[in-house]
Amino acid sequence: MLSSPTNTPPLKVSYTDPTASMQISARLIRYFHQLRDGRRLAIVCLGTDRSTGDSLGPLAGTALSKFSSRHFDLYGTLAEPVHARNLDETLSRLHREIERPYIVGIDACLGKSASVGCILLGEGPIHPGAGVNKQLTPVGDVHLSAVVNVGGFMEYHVLQSTRLHVVVSMAELIAASLMDAVHGSLAR
Repeated sequence: MLSSPTNTPPLKVSYTDPTASMQISARLIRYFHQLRDGRRLAIVCLGTDRSTGDSLGPLAGTALSKFSSRHFDLYGTLAEPVHARNLDETLSRLHREIERPYIVGIDACLGKSASVGCILLGEGPIHPGAGVNKQLTPVGDVHLSAVVNVGGFMEYHVLQSTRLHVVVSMAELIAASLMDAVHGSLAR
């Protein structure tokens, strides 16, 4: 990973918290200071539209694509998801297209009952597939993950039976927070 860690503990905030977007944006702005050394922002939204719980990334990517921002490159939407089968190919393409990317990885995850509905933002890569015991290539200099349901038992079934409202709400919040951070730090 190219970024230098700030040893800041990860942010954990519920999507229902009225200050969630502000908290996420403020933390992202701090991370985006690393972009001032000529690195290019790339956002990789992981997941598939074939599973309700795992659709968070493509939903966030689709929401971000509507902004048509020149300040970042976007990988992963409902139309063109980034998932287990094309992850390595997508990352290779990203590194061919962007010389010094600063990558934000976005994905759904499973967690404890008390954490469902929480969005986690921290330094370091996201580990896609971990919730269903797959080992895939880690993604990102920073990560945004959303706890969409309870993990620990029958993970594939749990992802299929996740409430769409929760997933869509978190995806929209993540997209709005990212755009606020981009406008607050890169669009100046």
